[in-house]
Amino acid sequence: MKELKRKEYEHLLKPLQLELAAMARWAAHAGARIVVLMEGRDTAGKGGAINAIREHLNPRQCHVAALPKPGERESTQWYLQRYVAHLPAAGEIVLFDRSWYNRAGVEKVMGFCTATEYRRFLAQVPIFEKLLVDDGILLFKYWLAVDQARQEERFAERAEEPLKSWKLSPIDLKAREKYADYTAAREAMFKATHTTDAPWTLVDFNDQRRGRLTLIRDLLDRLPDTQVPLETFGLPPLKGKPQKEKYGVLKPIQPYPI
Repeated sequence: MKELKRKEYEHLLKPLQLELAAMARWAAHAGARIVVLMEGRDTAGKGGAINAIREHLNPRQCHVAALPKPGERESTQWYLQRYVAHLPAAGEIVLFDRSWYNRAGVEKVMGFCTATEYRRFLAQVPIFEKLLVDDGILLFKYWLAVDQARQEERFAERAEEPLKSWKLSPIDLKAREKYADYTAAREAMFKATHTTDAPWTLVDFNDQRRGRLTLIRDLLDRLPDTQVPLETFGLPPLKGKPQKEKYGVLKPIQPYPI
């Protein structure tokens, strides 16, 4: 399947984003709590998928949770504890850019947790997620899949592009050598945590633009009927002549030269 060009992608994305805006109105109206987990290998495209979803949503309603590595105090807590604080209240949407599944992925493969901690995590997560779903949270778990050759292309792009260099870390470089180990860890994670209450959905992200469209369409199709009438506000005519901005003590800086 040919790679989707930007112009075609943007044309196809717009109606989906209109549906996402309608979904957000429905969530606010119904008091729904929505959690979307984005998981996948480095360079898969988690951030781009999240940005496509939230671009035209109210940031007070739609939040992104991208947690750094645990601090000294957090490392002594129950592993799932710090994620609970980021769960949504009524009418909110939370998009996790990586999630509690770090323990089943990078922590497992890179040796950042013990075998006991790993086994405990896989045993607890299905229970934890069932509690979330039983309480009414709408939970969606997506794995963004990318082939190693395509991953290498994206690593090279990050290494060469100064504006993307922040996306490349020493851990990423070490992880390049463990593609097969990550595959094995992913399969073990699926086996333990792909449940009726909280199933995984695998999306091909070798073409990130097509992957975003596929993911958003699936998310929208799995939500209830989200049609809520759009409240519109008619603007009455402005009274008087429009006024120019007046400056007092401070003056604007010079416009950017073009």
